[in-house]
Amino acid sequence: MVINKKSKFYQPTSFKEQVVDFFKSLLFWKGRKKGIIHTRNIKWDDIRSVFFPKNFYEKYEYLGIIPWKEENEIFKAMEPLVLYMDKKAKPWWCPRWFLRFLYLFGSDNSIVRVRNWTLHNLEKRITKGYMIWDYKTKWQSYDLRISIAGTEEMHWLADAIEYKFYKDGRKQDLAQRISDITGKPKSEYEYWMLNDLETEWERLQPNY
Repeated sequence: MVINKKSKFYQPTSFKEQVVDFFKSLLFWKGRKKGIIHTRNIKWDDIRSVFFPKNFYEKYEYLGIIPWKEENEIFKAMEPLVLYMDKKAKPWWCPRWFLRFLYLFGSDNSIVRVRNWTLHNLEKRITKGYMIWDYKTKWQSYDLRISIAGTEEMHWLADAIEYKFYKDGRKQDLAQRISDITGKPKSEYEYWMLNDLETEWERLQPNY
């Protein structure tokens, strides 16, 4: 989120106000609240994760909503997208810990909150605004939906991951259903093409 300085509603803040806001975000780690908007309390573990991330999620958290269960199938599917976005979002001269620092103290480790506008805008300027907004499964456990802000190539990769995840999941689902009807081992159908499995499933429907 970048402030539109050309808007008639924009009121520039003084340098003094920016400095005060900056030190408030760093020194006063207790969250602040204004109306329905609030920021989180920053804990020592949050600081630790900036400089010493202990897993994949903490290492790339600055990119937004990152898969955190590394043994999960969704994690395996989305890992290439996260690595590719990190490669494009992080300039060669910028250490990753600095981006995590900006994401924590600028964006409150959130895709929707802002803790400090100066740091938030700096983070977006450095990373070009690349971010994973959300990922979820919708109708079926294999119906993966990925929402990102990125380049056309990033969207191509996200679309390819969604298609592959759906295709593999649909094949496993149909193989199990057909196996339940025919009594044959599921492994006998696992290597069928998806179109062949769908045709076989439709053929068996009247007898099911």
